[in-house]
Amino acid sequence: MRVWQHLYPALPAFQGREQLRAGLGALIGISLCALLASVGAAFDTSSLYLVAPLGATAVLVFCVPNSPLAQPWSAIVGNVTAALVALLVVQLVPGPWSVGIAVGAAISAMMFVRALHPPGGAVALLTALEPTEALEAGPLFAVLPVGLTTGTLVIAAIAYNRATGRVYPFRQPETVETKEPVERLGLSTGQLTELLDRYNQSTNLGVADLGRLLAAAESAAARHRFDGTTCADIMTTGLITARPDTPLPEAAHLFRTHAIKSLPVVSSDMTLHGLVLQADLLEAMAAQDRPMTQRHRSARRVSEVMRPADRAAPHDLPVGALLGRLAAQGSEVVPVTRGARLVGILTRSDIIRLLLHGAEERSAA
Repeated sequence: MRVWQHLYPALPAFQGREQLRAGLGALIGISLCALLASVGAAFDTSSLYLVAPLGATAVLVFCVPNSPLAQPWSAIVGNVTAALVALLVVQLVPGPWSVGIAVGAAISAMMFVRALHPPGGAVALLTALEPTEALEAGPLFAVLPVGLTTGTLVIAAIAYNRATGRVYPFRQPETVETKEPVERLGLSTGQLTELLDRYNQSTNLGVADLGRLLAAAESAAARHRFDGTTCADIMTTGLITARPDTPLPEAAHLFRTHAIKSLPVVSSDMTLHGLVLQADLLEAMAAQDRPMTQRHRSARRVSEVMRPADRAAPHDLPVGALLGRLAAQGSEVVPVTRGARLVGILTRSDIIRLLLHGAEERSAA
């Protein structure tokens, strides 16, 4: 039974909608290529015709558009390179040796130019098996029909995939930092690339998609690890707070008296306005040491130095979903709200206690 299991389908069942999407895309793409060939025939361009490997290219660009093997560079340059190599082989090597040499040399050449494309092997095989038309066209064979029809198919795939919600061409790693906080894995693009190379998966998956999959797996694992624990379950309550008009010296007194690291700023109904950290207060107090009147020193209020409350977390947010935010933003304190009202504070210490909860039992097991 174990032997037979290895012969079962490796692919999961496709959704009917995806089958229809991919099949319709291939229909449109190949039909456009056929139309192009018909136009060429009308203008007596005998070198412009369809080649069978285009069907395999259609499978890649419409069914697995995220595959590195399906990208425009791989498809167009791969097919053209294979055609040129096969054309050279059939001119130099007598049959039947030319067939195997053409395919093997085409694969090596495609890998050399980083344009590995499985249908390129079929292009080389077809050229070696039926070399008459290719030899008559000469090097132009790689452009007409192979290059032009492949390019037409790729352009159709770009338009169709984007119109139907698929990303094509391939996701490239971001090189420009955005202002919006992003979920990070702690792995650089180079490290992700090294992982793909180590496990020989560079031709099956791209760096950006690997990062997305790992981030999703990490998030799911965090949610599973905390087993539905929400911010309300572990947050600190009974908070020491300040009002927006609280003077800075009074806020400093609260920090000293209660040994707290953060001071939420709320109104009388506990509506959250902002958050003051120790560093914020120290910077503001240091600025007050500069020459100024005593009246101006005492006039400064908490509202002038507090941070905005836009990073507060709702009380029912799973703790696992908060880990990425704490890591990406470098936050040590997160206000927890119910609606607009402050109900608690969540710190890294609270997360660490949750992580360590039951650690002894897990290590003993």
